[in-house]
Amino acid sequence: MQVSVTEPEARVMKQPGSGGFAPSYNLQLATDAKEKVIVGAALSDCGADTRLLETVIEEVQRVCGETPAQVLVDGGYVSADNMAKMQKRGIELVGPLPDVASMVNKQAQLRGVSEAYRKEAFSYDAHDDTYRCPEGQLLVHIKQREREGRIEHEYRAKRSDCAGCAHQMECCPTAKTCGRTLVRSEASPLVQMFRDKMQTEAYRQLYRKRSEVAEFPTPG
Repeated sequence: MQVSVTEPEARVMKQPGSGGFAPSYNLQLATDAKEKVIVGAALSDCGADTRLLETVIEEVQRVCGETPAQVLVDGGYVSADNMAKMQKRGIELVGPLPDVASMVNKQAQLRGVSEAYRKEAFSYDAHDDTYRCPEGQLLVHIKQREREGRIEHEYRAKRSDCAGCAHQMECCPTAKTCGRTLVRSEASPLVQMFRDKMQTEAYRQLYRKRSEVAEFPTPG
C-alpha cells in the first residue's frame, strides 16, 4: 500500500485524465441551478461519489440553512440507497438511468460469451418461470437474492446439457462446475418509480440542464 508522506490523509485514486493512480482527494461541489453559484463544498478521501451525496446535502443545509427540494446529479450518484435517503429527506432525486444492458453485455464479453449467446438470445417463459437457450435447453429457477434496489432471480441449465453442447465455448466458456447461468432482475418499487419518471420527456429535458449547472458555476 502506498502512503503519501506529504498528504497522509489522501487516498490512492484513479486519475480521470491519465488513467493512472495517485494520492488524491475527492472534491464535491453543490451548485444552485437558478443562480449558477456554488452553495456547498465537501472534501473527502472516499473515491466513490455515490457515498458522498448525503454529505454534500448536509453541507448545503449547514451553509444555506435549508435543503433543496430537488437535486440534479450525474450517474455517479444514482443508487437505490441514495434514492431512499433523498426520499426520507423530502428531496427529489433527478439523474440518468443506468445503462443496464450495456453493463450486462460487457460482463458477458469479459467471460468470452459470443453475441449469439448473450442473455437477449434466451427466451423467457413467464408462466413456467424458465429460460430456454438458443439450442433448446432449459434453464430453471434455482434461487433469488435481494441486492441494492432489486431482487435477482438466478436460472441455470443442467451441467450435462451444456457439457454435451457443441456451442459451449461460445455460450458458457467459464462454467466448469455447472451449466449456463442467467440472472433476471426485478427493480424495487422505489427504483422502478425513479426509472418511470426519468423516462418521461419532462425529466429528460430537466436532466439536460445538468452540464450547464455543474460545469460553469461561480463561487457563492
